[in-house]
Amino acid sequence: MGMPVRIDDLLYEQAKIESKIEHRTIAGQIEFWAMVGRAALDNPDLPVSFVAESLLALSEPQDNLTPFVPRNIPKN
Repeated sequence: MGMPVRIDDLLYEQAKIESKIEHRTIAGQIEFWAMVGRAALDNPDLPVSFVAESLLALSEPQDNLTPFVPRNIPKN
């Protein structure tokens, strides 16, 4: 459900620029930033870049994933 929210003009302009780079809507960019911020606050021991990349990975389509198959490691 969408809901109008007032935000700072500078934040809006930054989201507008970043949304073009990231191929998102302005609202989508602000939502992504909010998700990253919330996850980062919930996991203060993790770097923010790791949190952001993890959220991006989770949002990718699952159709064409290649399953991880470990190599056989010879025993010593």
